[in-house]
Amino acid sequence: MDIIKLSTDWAKAEVFSAKMVGLLSLIVIVTAVGFYYWGKTAYAKAFVIPMMVAGLFLVATSAGLYWANQPRIAQFEKEYKENPTEFAQKEIQRTTKSDNDLKLVFKVLPLIAIVGALLVYFLPMPVWRAIGIVLILLSALLMLIDANTSARNAEYRENLLNKIQ
Repeated sequence: MDIIKLSTDWAKAEVFSAKMVGLLSLIVIVTAVGFYYWGKTAYAKAFVIPMMVAGLFLVATSAGLYWANQPRIAQFEKEYKENPTEFAQKEIQRTTKSDNDLKLVFKVLPLIAIVGALLVYFLPMPVWRAIGIVLILLSALLMLIDANTSARNAEYRENLLNKIQ
């Protein structure tokens, strides 16, 4: 497999991941709407705003992933044709930076989940419990997504390193 195919396959996988995040955001928003219309208890009503905020955050995440990676497919081909060696080096540097960013993400997201758990445990009011539960849910979803992104990034970087050696 040549470098350009490897790179475009990686970018297409990132675009697919963005679409999956979009689907998750839709599920979260529809669930919030369901709580709004059919929720009868204070706890059910308390979930509406936190879930709507989480859903909109996931929409923004999905859009960011999509709009960052979709143009890369054509950009990769152009840059590769201009200078294949420089393209590979640039991608290795970018994936190394992404790996470092993801390490930070995997430190922050568990902390956010812990904050959510503390809210659930120490603040018995429905709205605080709902916020805590949604923070835990959102952190878990983002860790799931980022775990796949991290694995894909590491494999892509390793394949690039093998190709240029």
